[in-house]
Amino acid sequence: MAKSKEVYVCQNCGAESPKWQGQCGACGEWNTLAAQTLRPRRAGDAPRPAGAQPTSTLAAQSGATPARLGTGSAELDRVLGGGLVRGSVTLLGGDPGIGKSTLMLQAAAGLQPVASVLYATGEESLQQVAMRGSRLGLDAAAARLIAATCVEEIIAAAAEAGAGVLIVDSIQTMYSEHIESAPGAVGQLRECTALLVRYAKTSGTAVLLVGHVTKDGQIAGPRVLEHMVDTVLYFESDTGSRFRVLRSVKNRFGAANEIGVFAMAEQGLREVSNPSAIFLSRHAEPVPGSVITVLREGSRSLLIEVQVLADGNAGGNPRRVAVGIDGNRMTMLLAVAHRHAGLELQGQDVFANVVGGVRIAETAADLAIVLAARSSLRDEPVAQSLVAFGELGLAGEIRPVPFGEERLREAAKHGFTAAIVPQANVPKRPPAGMRVQGVTRLQQALNAK
Repeated sequence: MAKSKEVYVCQNCGAESPKWQGQCGACGEWNTLAAQTLRPRRAGDAPRPAGAQPTSTLAAQSGATPARLGTGSAELDRVLGGGLVRGSVTLLGGDPGIGKSTLMLQAAAGLQPVASVLYATGEESLQQVAMRGSRLGLDAAAARLIAATCVEEIIAAAAEAGAGVLIVDSIQTMYSEHIESAPGAVGQLRECTALLVRYAKTSGTAVLLVGHVTKDGQIAGPRVLEHMVDTVLYFESDTGSRFRVLRSVKNRFGAANEIGVFAMAEQGLREVSNPSAIFLSRHAEPVPGSVITVLREGSRSLLIEVQVLADGNAGGNPRRVAVGIDGNRMTMLLAVAHRHAGLELQGQDVFANVVGGVRIAETAADLAIVLAARSSLRDEPVAQSLVAFGELGLAGEIRPVPFGEERLREAAKHGFTAAIVPQANVPKRPPAGMRVQGVTRLQQALNAK
């Protein structure tokens, strides 16, 4: 009979070592190795589903198109790339109380017409899940429920029920019989995820995993979990805001960085089909330091308000505070504006903010930031009907950005009638009712009317 094997696993990165040592050889952290006993697998473990073929050829699979399962939520389907793919594994992370379980329960109800769903909960009782479903107004027979934390038991229940979709809430509460450590340990997370991935690939069941996050906002456990699954989604929200942004950071079946926007209401998460409306705060009259730009998130164009406040510094080093904007990039943009446009901001405290809690991750907002800084410095409001986007180079040139025509169409749809964009982004046929002015240098953009 095979004996159990003891190894030491780093609780920070998941690396294994045959003996204990003070420092992990993989990540360099100290005192993170913990003993873990691996039990030998039994002959009957993880049986192969009937009809599964052990081998195939690339030619045999070349014409295969992954089947999609609609979740009943257009925003969730958009982020997934058109719906759940059979046999895929999706990992959803987010802060406590942001709505991960609510989204999964609503998805279970929406999937019911196209696939049988098994909802496995390791954090709540069946009565608690049923109470949430009743509060959300979901069909009582929308999905089968099981309260269990043993992953082998959950897989057996899913196979017996013939579930097309398996939801596990959450992966940090699961344990495997082959690992002698507490649920949530690095070894348990890796083993449980591996078993669920293997089951999904061999049975064609779509698996949805809910994951806890650390204080840094990353999914708890070794980073290898994100490599094992097919799709990684993050739920994001500002403190006190009722809006939630679902973002895909990895997707083997669709575009990464795609976003879906939801609003948390008493009846659960409600889709926001026009997210630009929530990020635009239309002022009663033009105000200095406010400029509208158009960002690209996945396949969606979003209109975002950028605000900059330049205030005289009483003494000492001028402050540079950026919220939603990379601080180093803002400092660089202010230096370029001074060198190539003569904006005297050295003695000014400069504060930049992106309305709505959005974080700008692309360079298309460079031109809007500089225009807002000049507007605040000179106390000259920018027209409310104007949008601006473009990348600013160190030589003062305005560089084109991707999807310029799509950005302009989105702005025109919301009633904007003027745009300042890079010359290379000027379309042959501007949107109806919009005047598009192309620029190649920063000074041209600042002089544009």
